[in-house]
Amino acid sequence: MSAANDLLSTYQHVIDDLTLVTGDKGVFDVTVDGETIFSKNEIGRHANEGEVLDLFAAAYGEGVPVYGT
Repeated sequence: MSAANDLLSTYQHVIDDLTLVTGDKGVFDVTVDGETIFSKNEIGRHANEGEVLDLFAAAYGEGVPVYGT
């Protein structure tokens, strides 16, 4: 849940919907507007702390201020 918390605490002002979907066998994929930005299955490991937030920021955060700034 850290990835969801990171995203919401940083970009809650621009996220319209965030859905956590359970999966089988430890699936952990992060998809934004139909594009997968992280897949545990493809990479073969869990996300490092802050990694999903960094990937989201690189793909969608340019020019978007961090919430509260």
